[in-house]
Amino acid sequence: MNRAFWKEAVVYQIYPRSFQDSNGDGIGDLQGIISRLDYLQKLGVDVVWLSPVYKSPNDDNGYDISDYEDIMDEFGTLRDWEELLAGLHERGIKLMMDLVINHSSDEHAWFAESRSSKDNPYRDYYIWRPGGPNGELPNNWSSIFSGPAWELDEATGEYYLHLFSRKQPDLNWENPQLREALHKMIAFWLDKGVDGLRMDVINMISKVEGLPSAHHEGLAPGELAGGGEYYMNGPRVHEYLQEMNREVLSKYDVMTVGETPGASVEDAILYTDEDRHELQMVFQFEHMDVDSGPGGKWNVIPWTLKGLREILHKWQVGLADRGWNSLYLNNHDQPRMVSRFGNDGEYRVISAKMLATLLHTLKGTPYIYQGEEIGMTNVKFPLLEDYKDIEILNMYREKVTEGGADHDSILQAIHIKGRDNARTPMQWDATDNAGFTEGTPWLKVNPRYTEINVEQALADSDSVFYYYQKLIALRKKHLIMAYGDYELLLPEHEDIYAYTRTLEDEQWLVLLNFSETPQTVELPAELAAVKETIIGNYPDEPSAGDRGTLRPYEARVYRLGN
Repeated sequence: MNRAFWKEAVVYQIYPRSFQDSNGDGIGDLQGIISRLDYLQKLGVDVVWLSPVYKSPNDDNGYDISDYEDIMDEFGTLRDWEELLAGLHERGIKLMMDLVINHSSDEHAWFAESRSSKDNPYRDYYIWRPGGPNGELPNNWSSIFSGPAWELDEATGEYYLHLFSRKQPDLNWENPQLREALHKMIAFWLDKGVDGLRMDVINMISKVEGLPSAHHEGLAPGELAGGGEYYMNGPRVHEYLQEMNREVLSKYDVMTVGETPGASVEDAILYTDEDRHELQMVFQFEHMDVDSGPGGKWNVIPWTLKGLREILHKWQVGLADRGWNSLYLNNHDQPRMVSRFGNDGEYRVISAKMLATLLHTLKGTPYIYQGEEIGMTNVKFPLLEDYKDIEILNMYREKVTEGGADHDSILQAIHIKGRDNARTPMQWDATDNAGFTEGTPWLKVNPRYTEINVEQALADSDSVFYYYQKLIALRKKHLIMAYGDYELLLPEHEDIYAYTRTLEDEQWLVLLNFSETPQTVELPAELAAVKETIIGNYPDEPSAGDRGTLRPYEARVYRLGN
């Protein structure tokens, strides 16, 4: 058993814009986070992952960085950030920063230089290409945020690549000077005491040479295509990560997780095998596509437990001996997990606890997204103008305004999958604006804040919050939760996810009902000897005779043995 802090830790993600506002401008900030540190300590988390707080014009809520070594004015100052770091460390909590280095803002000084002339020394910090003889785009790649991935810059008459917003030009990792500048920037933060780095779309930093157009069957001339096969898990990505590890990361005690859309289990092993010296774990997205149809994210189809379980099982088994899983069901880019995978109505509290049990009893490092620990839900804003997310607004324009799609069906997809579901302000209490701000919140508060909020959760001993607190405490006490071997049971059951965790001579049994109807469980005789109940999400313990029936959304964890 190769023990490490990052394997045993529980991480809490803060989306600063929506966590707590301290000055009444309607935007969450660093002093707001500082005012809530005792809450995080009470929950018991080990690490706080902070979504970007660097200088940014906020085209993509901070994921477009104009100065990597300063703090966004709306969030505060570098001194505020230092106070936050000290406050976390005083409470025994580590800080993980978001590292966005596939692209910068077009307002970054490097890009201002790069676009000024073709012979500027910074020109090669970004990816520039001439258009075709008749003004055609350099290739047919589409942006992940809709539209072409190329923008014409009038000053030099060439196009620059932006896999995301046109205000997020991609950095050219082929340039060794750029890589060296990024290494220095990373060291700047690690020298200040940062304990971890979450690397945004890090598997997109290496593009296939020549940037060829995508060729999909049935593609019409001039039609855009994804192109992901040419920039996800590209030819030099492992070389770049090993260089970063060698030059910077290996010199610090730092926790790393890479966001890797489109990564397979085999890719993840390459990224996270400790012998390869790249990253410690990755965020994979396969389970986040379980309700996506052939048309992608916005083509919503019903998900099944069988489909979700097959994916989670594949990753549990695939990374069991080489690599490490990060465990999550929602974040700032995904809808709320209780609305998506549980039941946000009658069984909101019970199903939120069941999903928490899943995340904390699989093998890997659990990530909690702010508000998850009180069972926050999706929001269904009735008007499009209530939404702020660039991905939502670009998609709507492309599909409805320009494409003629039905408004109501697209709004329904936004209600289910839109990123603003996760970005509504944190619900602290039942006062105006949920205690998030005394001003007008940058994004409307979810109307359910009067019933779902921290104050209510802390006053109720049976709340989702205290269940999370208990799971986190169990993880600190029992190494089996981090290191125990995972084995799937009942692989064909349509509603039950069951598995064992085994470490040396200790074995736990996990039973999870993903449906709102009672389910009968038939297990092998050798798993029938229950020594004790570790945790369950109903207030009462079933009698020995009823152990074979799981109530709606019930979760039970047993220690086995005579």
